[in-house]
Amino acid sequence: MAEHDAAPRRRSPPVLKSFACSAFSTCFAEITTLPIDTAKVRLQLQGKALEGGATLTPKYRGLFGTVATIAREEGASSLWKGIVPGLHRQILFGGLRIGLYEPVKSLYVGKDHVGDVPLLKKIAAGLTTGALAITVANPTDLVKVRLQAEGKLPPGVPRRYSGAMNAYSTIFKQEGVAALWTGLGPNVARNAIINAAELASYDQVKQSLLKLGMKDNVFTHLLSGLGAGFIAVCVGSPVDVVKSRMMGDSKAYNGTVDCFIKTLKNDGPLAFYKGFVPNFVRLGSWNVIMFLTLEQTRKIFLKEYYQ
Repeated sequence: MAEHDAAPRRRSPPVLKSFACSAFSTCFAEITTLPIDTAKVRLQLQGKALEGGATLTPKYRGLFGTVATIAREEGASSLWKGIVPGLHRQILFGGLRIGLYEPVKSLYVGKDHVGDVPLLKKIAAGLTTGALAITVANPTDLVKVRLQAEGKLPPGVPRRYSGAMNAYSTIFKQEGVAALWTGLGPNVARNAIINAAELASYDQVKQSLLKLGMKDNVFTHLLSGLGAGFIAVCVGSPVDVVKSRMMGDSKAYNGTVDCFIKTLKNDGPLAFYKGFVPNFVRLGSWNVIMFLTLEQTRKIFLKEYYQ
């Protein structure tokens, strides 16, 4: 992705180095945008009953209103709830889905291919690496969502988890190892789709901009990242809402289809785009930061493959 696909095909970089660059870039983007993600999760789960008797009443209004409410009631540090499993997730998921994208794309087009990579091949590579990566990283996503979902609790109501590691062990002990893969179906769907939307659209938008005469610089990366974020949110919002609801309260639903039906029946079709604005702000800014960081990191550590 550091050069457009119309150029002669280059060698794929070493997987471990590519994984490291990808993991670093995704972790940096995660740290800087997590408050927006926390606001998005709260908006998606608005009004739902949580285990332990606590409820998230309809008190959040918009992205900035939600951020302000969380900071006022729970402290600014609460905006980074879930940062530890979030970083665990990005190291595994981000490193794998992006680090494997180029090798898988090369595998799909064949070793003798030169010139533009067909869009369908890019999408197929994104779907493949997204699905594989989230299957490995699902426990980290589960813990992140549960920590983010827990707001200010009534007096006398204890928190379910004292931290990320306690959450992993508590879920394992009380619900079994399989519970760590709660929501795997919608999570695979969501992350495979969003990964394909992000990486394929970034590739495609950047390729188009370079063909228009723009240089391979920060401004081009910024525009490409914004385009990737917008497309990813439009495509992935419904499965993102289902994933958040299932992970936020696993006992409320009997599977992905049941969650989808109950959400549609109880809240209407617009519920699948709850938190759309914060989701776009989150993914748009996340993609811009991640791709800008990734491009620069690759130029430093993988210069011979991206120049």
